[in-house]
Amino acid sequence: MKADAYKITDGVYWVGALDWDMRDYHGYNLDGTTFNCYLVFSEDKTVLIDNVYPGFSPQLFGRIEDAFLKEGKTKEDIKIDVVIQNHIEIDHSASLPEIIKKFPDVEVYCSERAVNGLKNYFPHLNDFSFNTVKTGDEIKVGVKTFKFIEAPMLHWPDSMFTLLDEDGILFSNDAFSQHLCLSERLDTEISEDKLFTAATKFYANLVTASSRMVVMKLQELTKLDLVDKIKMIAPAHGQIWTNPEKIINKYSNWATGVAKDKVTLIYDTMHHSTQKMAYSIAEGIMSEGFEVKTYFMHEDQRSDAMSDVLESKAIGIGSPTMMNNPFPSLGDIIYYLNCLNFKSTGIAKKAIVFGSKGWGGGATKKLTTDLETAGFEIFDSYDTLNIPHDDELEQCYNLGKELAKSLKD
Repeated sequence: MKADAYKITDGVYWVGALDWDMRDYHGYNLDGTTFNCYLVFSEDKTVLIDNVYPGFSPQLFGRIEDAFLKEGKTKEDIKIDVVIQNHIEIDHSASLPEIIKKFPDVEVYCSERAVNGLKNYFPHLNDFSFNTVKTGDEIKVGVKTFKFIEAPMLHWPDSMFTLLDEDGILFSNDAFSQHLCLSERLDTEISEDKLFTAATKFYANLVTASSRMVVMKLQELTKLDLVDKIKMIAPAHGQIWTNPEKIINKYSNWATGVAKDKVTLIYDTMHHSTQKMAYSIAEGIMSEGFEVKTYFMHEDQRSDAMSDVLESKAIGIGSPTMMNNPFPSLGDIIYYLNCLNFKSTGIAKKAIVFGSKGWGGGATKKLTTDLETAGFEIFDSYDTLNIPHDDELEQCYNLGKELAKSLKD
């Protein structure tokens, strides 16, 4: 396949793949993504950092060929001398066996934890000799120096970063990524709103559970005197960061629970009763100058909701009772909130629970318990019998108002 490489700086190219059609990735809704990988030329040697998802090797090899031609070389010169595998997940490693087959003398560097994973994915590589590295290790390829920083749980145990020392480029794999599929490659080529909306969603859904590790890793990079050396961050998905400070500051805030004066309400409804309650609660919250974001789980996507949960000081969960239990769509949300572990930021977000019941109820009680288990601090709960009347909707308004008051610094 003919495809163009993108020159990032002298001797460094983006040679990844564009997946225009992906709409769901392990429960995360998206409008396509990129599988970023990078080719570095150093004298007569080449280093490939990560690779691509199954089925996308033709794009990868097409761009590698183009990079060689852009460097004034010929097709006959094409060779990969070193592969740096920052992470084993299949969207970054699927082409590795093909690369090894094409270039049998290639050296592969990865974390020690990555070796068993790669051999599990690719049993025919069981006899292949991987080179393992750890934080503080470095290799010299030609005139270029590659420094390694282990990054366990950002976002898998095997993950690591690679710093191209002479150019100040941090190849961070999934950390600092966004699921975007655009013609543009750099952060500066798209609007900040679009960029940070995608980055927020990526962090909320894929990094939140590792927030403590984010804090530790940022502290470690500072201790190793590497932060000031990072002039660019080249992640595994989305846009390349030419101003790393912006996204590093965002990660620092998200990882420590910094939030906006905002409340996210997530609800579903059977006959509009819980919906009416949500609307009244929203009015009460807004009366205190707080922003409200609402998600109607009959239609909306849970991964979109998590972006606002991340940046909210509190959430509200509303559900009708169905056979003494929460409505199924809210059960899905609770499982997901528990999985994402927002309490890992060290700050427990407040929560309210509300809903309508037909007779004995049960949804609000169960959701309250489940939210506490997920690390949320319950501010209050309220349910109504059948249809909420004006006095009950006024109580909902007051519930929202009191919640917002409690959140003011």
